[in-house]
Amino acid sequence: MPADGPAVEVRHLGRRFDGFVAVADLNLAVARGEIFGFLGPNGAGKSTAIRMLCGLLTPTSGTGTVAGFDIRRQAASIKSRIGYMSQRFSLYDDLTVDQNLHFFGRVYGIPLSKLGARKRLALERTGLEDRVADLTGQLPAGLKQRLALACAVLHEPPILFLDEPTSGADPLARRLFWDLIHDFAGRGTTVFVSTHYLEEAEYCDRLGLIYQGELIALGTPEALRGAFEDTVIEVRGDRPQEVLAAVAAVEGVLSVALFGRGLHVVAPQEAAQAVIERLKAVLERPGRADFTVEGVAPSMEDVFIDLVEARDRAGTA
Repeated sequence: MPADGPAVEVRHLGRRFDGFVAVADLNLAVARGEIFGFLGPNGAGKSTAIRMLCGLLTPTSGTGTVAGFDIRRQAASIKSRIGYMSQRFSLYDDLTVDQNLHFFGRVYGIPLSKLGARKRLALERTGLEDRVADLTGQLPAGLKQRLALACAVLHEPPILFLDEPTSGADPLARRLFWDLIHDFAGRGTTVFVSTHYLEEAEYCDRLGLIYQGELIALGTPEALRGAFEDTVIEVRGDRPQEVLAAVAAVEGVLSVALFGRGLHVVAPQEAAQAVIERLKAVLERPGRADFTVEGVAPSMEDVFIDLVEARDRAGTA
């Protein structure tokens, strides 16, 4: 990879399937050593974009480079310099952990003289040293996830593409996997990771929010939250779903949604205090459980919902 310049850069990248636009006019650059999060719901275009960047799918418009190589003309050079992990893992269940590593090592062209050391290092970094003889099909989902990552980094690529790698994993396995991502990034690896889990956005250096094939926001988690112009009010108490309709009807409330064990209410900044007082009055009525009402910092979920609603309004204007 060239010593300078971004690890990934695309301009006006797009992909159509017949009349369907999967990715439209994508523009972004990812710095070397950065953890870049591609955040969006299922079907937003994340996987299509990653497949184009990995040289697995030809764009129908635009240009781009990965590790300094053109995604249209130099796909083979790109594939030898990246690690790719899809949500399906691409592992062989009837092989052991060691056999899967050996197979993928040979696919990557690692000489037998170096493969043993590479396997040991990959096992050590992913915490699978004691699992080498285990049959892959019998591993828990979290360990399969780690094995897929170990296979993807055997050839020590400078760039890792992880396409929804934590999909279907339990919260603990997801958090442990992100610890591994940060470990690789700390060693200088560029990580481009897609996810539909909004809480995972906080683990990234920078984010691209994608919706219906379009990049609707780009920046650090802090910058995206800082650009949120309204006020978020949290209503907490037992059975919040029972008061959702009453809260939504309060004057000045722009939107309301279930959030954990409470509700997140969005109100205009200039009317926030008045809305808080109205909410308290509504929630103090007889027959309702005790609720707390207070302004809170916007979460990434609040930011994403706000951006999506703004995009939908613009599309229907």
